[in-house]
This record gives sequence, structure tokens and C-alpha cells, in this order.
Amino acid sequence: MTRIIRLAIVILSLALSLVAQESGAAPLIVQPGAPGQPTKVLPATTRAVLAPVAVRDVEFMQGMIHHHAQAVEMTALIDDRTTNKELKLLGARISHSQAEEIRFMERWLAARGKPTSMAAKAASGGHEHHHMPGMEMKVDPIMMPGMLTPKQMDALSNAKGTAFDRLFLTGMIQHHEGALVMVQDLFGTAGAGQEAEIFNFATDVDSGQRAEIKRMQTLLGEEP
Repeated sequence: MTRIIRLAIVILSLALSLVAQESGAAPLIVQPGAPGQPTKVLPATTRAVLAPVAVRDVEFMQGMIHHHAQAVEMTALIDDRTTNKELKLLGARISHSQAEEIRFMERWLAARGKPTSMAAKAASGGHEHHHMPGMEMKVDPIMMPGMLTPKQMDALSNAKGTAFDRLFLTGMIQHHEGALVMVQDLFGTAGAGQEAEIFNFATDVDSGQRAEIKRMQTLLGEEP
């Protein structure tokens, strides 16, 4: 079936739907047939169903939410610790973009009935923790690539002025480079990162954070 015929079917379907809406009848849902196959009129109760997603896609989104949350936490330290205007502008941009991306990832996971956080796993072996009655459950912190350690976060929180500026920039470069590793791992996994929304999102994360790394290297006086 040529593109012209398919386009004509879509236009006819829309026209019939408008007529149906104006007359109060249920709109027609038309499914163009494959080459050599007839077009089908589907029941009015037909609803779009999202295609199954790869486990790795879900893990990527859950891990990136956790990763982004630390970046937002880092930017929240800026106002009370430095007067560097360029750093403040950079931090505001990172905070806004990553908070928006967190909301997008949460919506993406919720639409697919998936939790927005990763299951806690043992540091070795990747096995999930199971709570035993009467025993205190100790959960290792989940560290995604590039995330600052608790010791690094403490040092950043306790720094002021130019010392803070340098720790923030070196820490955020480390953090962003970790996100690039996560994107690389996603696209390096067979069958993962192919769904349109996650492909576009991961690609945007890669290009956006590469640009910010160059900006931060310039602020540090380094050659990007």
C-alpha cells in the first residue's frame, strides 16, 4: 500500500470520526492494513497498549532518577556557600533540567506500572536484601556511576568560597561523566534503549551533560 493511499485512509478516518462526533455516535477507529491486507475498523472500546519494555530500560530510568537526585542535592548547596555568579547560573540550570528529567522518568515508569526506585541490592552478587524478622536490616547505599561518596558530599557541604567552587565543579564533572557511562551501558545492552521515548531521553542526557562538562572545565580553567 502506497503512502498516498495510507494518508487518504487516515484523512477519511478523521473525517468519519468528526462526523460521528458531531452526530453523537462513537468515533470510528481505523487500522490501516499491512501491504496486501485490508484495512480494519476496530471496536470503539479499543485502547492503545504500550509495548513491553526491556528490564534494562526500567533499571536505567530508576538508576538515573537516583543519580539525578544527588545532582539536585549538590546544587541546593550553592547559594549558602559561594558568591560566584557563573556557578550560581550553572547550578540553577542543572537543578531545573534534572528536576524536570526526574519528573519525566517518574511518569515514564508509572505509565508502565513500574516502581520509581531501584530495589536495594547487596554490594556483591547483586542479590536483593530480604528482611528477617527480629534482625536489623542493613542496606548498602546504591551508588550509581560517578555519584559522590558520603565523604565527598560532606567535604562539599563543609566548604566555602573558592574551595567550594572547585569541589562543586570537580564533583559535578565526575557526576556527569558517570551519567555518560550509564547511557553507554544502556545502548551497549542488547535490546535496550530502543523504545522511542527512552532512546530520545538517553540521547538528550548524553549530549546535554557533555556540553555541561565542557562548560565546567572552562570554569575550572581547564581545556575542554
